[in-house]
Amino acid sequence: MLKDPKIAPRLIVFSDLDGTLLDHESYAWDPARPALDRMRALGIPLVLASSKTAAEIADLRSDLGFGDAPAIVENGAGVLEPGGDATVDRSAHSAIRAALSDLDPDLRRCFTGFSDWTIHELAQQTGLPLDQAKSAARRQFSEPGLWRGTPEQRAIFETNLAQKGIFARQGGRYLTLSFGATKADRMTEIVARFDPKPVTMALGDAPNDVEMIRAADHGVVVMNSHGPGLPALEVAGRITRTVEPGPKGWNTAVLDRIAQLYTERG
Repeated sequence: MLKDPKIAPRLIVFSDLDGTLLDHESYAWDPARPALDRMRALGIPLVLASSKTAAEIADLRSDLGFGDAPAIVENGAGVLEPGGDATVDRSAHSAIRAALSDLDPDLRRCFTGFSDWTIHELAQQTGLPLDQAKSAARRQFSEPGLWRGTPEQRAIFETNLAQKGIFARQGGRYLTLSFGATKADRMTEIVARFDPKPVTMALGDAPNDVEMIRAADHGVVVMNSHGPGLPALEVAGRITRTVEPGPKGWNTAVLDRIAQLYTERG
């Protein structure tokens, strides 16, 4: 927990959720509890960075005990400020849905977005409880979904949307459409709020985490045994890879970084 927002912390941790801090199947974060407890004790902010909506992240951020830190929502398309609630402005999401409707029907059928499903279907597809599925459906800035077309069709799909300023990014499970801005962009904006600049650590497991991992002082690729994972990104002394998946690997990586940083500086 950030003890005083006016005082720059020594370290700030940016973390993806699904498959990283949260278990891929159960969405549990209990194995990461020792590291989270240590972070709160030292006043190290945890900035959640996910494809999840502000409505989803607000509750999770509170449960984790980091309600006074900002959060990056919908893959970098927006920011949920400390203590803030989800806003009701959905104009960006409406524009994305309108652009999808303008596509050739054969191409449009290759993409099934969250908004194409009923709440019950969304809960079934994601494995979320019904109340959490309702929060996941409250998109403001982006539209995640499943792609079922060919690579050639996807290239045409992305080109057509790009002409309207909409970009597609592949996560561990879903292809997410938005008007740009990445997790790394938001990370840069958030770090700029502090003076002096804190050491940054970023953890993720999917392609949409690559820029954030590379941009951090210390990047961590969390083992992913369910999705495409990430190619070799290791950089000696700066980017590492966990040997355990999800919150278990996350916990070890964060505790190791804290121990090293605080030993180095006293």
